[in-house]
Amino acid sequence: MSTTKTVFTNAKMADGLLRDIHVENGLITSIDPAGVESASASVIDIAGDLLVPGFVEGHIHLDTSFYGDTWRPHRPCTNGFDVHERVVFQAENMAAAAPMDKRARDQLDLCIANGTLAMRSHVMVDGSVGLKSLETILSVREDYKDLIDVQLVAFPQSGILKSPGTPQLLDEAISLGADLIGGLDPASFDRDVNGHLDVVFGVAEKCGVDVDIHLHDAGSMGAFTIEEICARTVALGMQGHVAISHAYGLGDLAPDAARKIAATIAKSGVSIMTNAPGNHNFPPVALLRREGVTVFSGSDNIRDSWWPYGDGDMLHRAEIIGYRSGFYTDDELNAAFDIVTTESAKALRIDGYGIAVGAKADFVTLAADNIPHAVVAFPKGRRVFKAGRLVAEGNKVLR
Repeated sequence: MSTTKTVFTNAKMADGLLRDIHVENGLITSIDPAGVESASASVIDIAGDLLVPGFVEGHIHLDTSFYGDTWRPHRPCTNGFDVHERVVFQAENMAAAAPMDKRARDQLDLCIANGTLAMRSHVMVDGSVGLKSLETILSVREDYKDLIDVQLVAFPQSGILKSPGTPQLLDEAISLGADLIGGLDPASFDRDVNGHLDVVFGVAEKCGVDVDIHLHDAGSMGAFTIEEICARTVALGMQGHVAISHAYGLGDLAPDAARKIAATIAKSGVSIMTNAPGNHNFPPVALLRREGVTVFSGSDNIRDSWWPYGDGDMLHRAEIIGYRSGFYTDDELNAAFDIVTTESAKALRIDGYGIAVGAKADFVTLAADNIPHAVVAFPKGRRVFKAGRLVAEGNKVLR
């Protein structure tokens, strides 16, 4: 069996030192001071750019984005933000959209070109669409398997109890190839927290998969639902296997109440995903991290029925999180970077992540002095390497 050896020379590490990264068969085999000779390997000169692990897109919707399609003006809700109404708008827009596989591919290309090499996408599985969307995205994932690692969540966008046949469909989705089971606002959407969570955790326990639940509910309703999810997680021994996405209600709580629930979340091992949206309160990132909670991030929606924003750049997402959280010091900016890299990798339970011996050679080069500089500048012109192979350069995916 032949081996492929490559040395990535003059790569600047987070500590500012130049190193040579030795890669063999897609894995990092050694990290040495720059300039060590290696006659038997091909050499790629990083030329002093900052080398960081591939970004982790922890929450996205490959099936519902209109990126690459014709521009669709945003349609406001009748009265503030209403999840039910947004779901109706989404169904109407999707009926007139370009084919799903094309839109998903356009979105994947966007993310990969920006340096994302691992992703968790929620895909609609409910009585309104059945398994059709999942089947499409599974096919796209297979085509992109050498470019990006993708986890898929069976996501009941129309509810579980309100959407006939959805519990059975969620079970079937896991058999078909979905990796996780999702949920949506058990209290406000299905109006039955226990019934909703019975289905979600029932499928998770039966199929041995992780859980990632959308939770938009504000204030005390959101906090109560979080406590119920944490209790279920502990009771089933699923610490480290459950995530709550959005958790807007955490941003509504007074500091003492937030610290109390943060301690509960940390003890349960539940992770919290935030994309720091502009028109909602969002979880207090620094407080949660101090209490030991894993906080991770994702783009969420990119130019879809929920909002017109999104560029697929997780480094820009780190800047948004830092900006909205009031992060100014280098330590704080490093924390924002961790949220889109190591913390997201931890939440998604990705093995072999990071710039370390034995890790996958999945990394990105950045024209930046250091990580804090990269967060505030989010420079383009990146080179993206998957398993040591150049897969994107100049904002374009290479095939």
